[in-house]
Amino acid sequence: MKLKSYALAFGLTIAAAGSAFAADLSTMPVKAKPVADVPFFIVNDNRLTYAYQFTATSPGASASTPKNIFAFTHFDVWAYGTNFINLELLKSNSTDPAGPCVPSVGVPNACAGATEFYGLFRSTFGWNEIFGTRMFSYGILRDISFEVGADVNTENNFLAPAKKDVVAGLQFAFDLPYKGYFNVSPLYYKEWSHNSFLTPAFAGPFPGIANGNTDFRGTWAVEINYYMDLGFLPEYLQYFAISGRAGFYGPKGTGAAAGIVSPSNDTKMEINAEPIRLTFDASKLFWGPKYSHFVDVWVAYRYWENKFGLDDKNTANGVCFFNAGTAAATNNKSCTEKSLYSGISIKF
Repeated sequence: MKLKSYALAFGLTIAAAGSAFAADLSTMPVKAKPVADVPFFIVNDNRLTYAYQFTATSPGASASTPKNIFAFTHFDVWAYGTNFINLELLKSNSTDPAGPCVPSVGVPNACAGATEFYGLFRSTFGWNEIFGTRMFSYGILRDISFEVGADVNTENNFLAPAKKDVVAGLQFAFDLPYKGYFNVSPLYYKEWSHNSFLTPAFAGPFPGIANGNTDFRGTWAVEINYYMDLGFLPEYLQYFAISGRAGFYGPKGTGAAAGIVSPSNDTKMEINAEPIRLTFDASKLFWGPKYSHFVDVWVAYRYWENKFGLDDKNTANGVCFFNAGTAAATNNKSCTEKSLYSGISIKF
């Protein structure tokens, strides 16, 4: 994600019909029915997910680590926009060990795997809805929205990250066939975190390091997500959908003031993506269209280049390379993640 992982297309149709009859309207008053309250949330969708990521990576570790992932996802639509919340608990094996262990370099260890919590929030405010117009819809462009959001993360490994970031910008929402959508969001991105290696015990001669807290400079970001039912399939196969997401985040510095840490810690553009997810609507198959997407089984591909902004091409980077800074420097393949990812999601 991303976001991950991340949203389905939703629709709502409201229909009402009624009639009143009176033999003599002049003598028989007709009592009008009270107007039903309009719900605050036009759509309110909640899901629980279990997923397994086969070859996740942890920067600095010499081997990939599978992860068990448990997630709660909320999506709603209200009069002026949308809200999306995704909360994940990720459990690694010992390749990504819980602190105080340090990831092994080519040597298995008996440490417990780390546990990570990640939370993401995005909210949009549609211009058509705010201004009561349709002037921001044209062709396949459905709406333009203001977008704001935040992410939080913490993990009990040696690095002890404590990521916090905020985003703000615009979202351009486009229609795809078969009630699908394609959203593009150019954003401003600002991040703070924690890094145990930027404490006095590890920072060596670099002055000004006190507690490992990092303050990255603001940068640009572009987030993309899409969804589409495969409506072109024969009717007996119309249980499948594709979706995906991608996040591009610009360089954000080292997280410390100039001169405090080595330039080898400088970050590069980060790509965090799930370019394709194939979803099978199991509940529609077994219980009919009324229960569409109540139970989804899916498989996806995860790609994360320059994970956390770490430069996967810089041979002086001691996290991403063995023998960093020497002619024998070798990429340990821990700073770019390529993994199959599969799970089941249940609506409630």
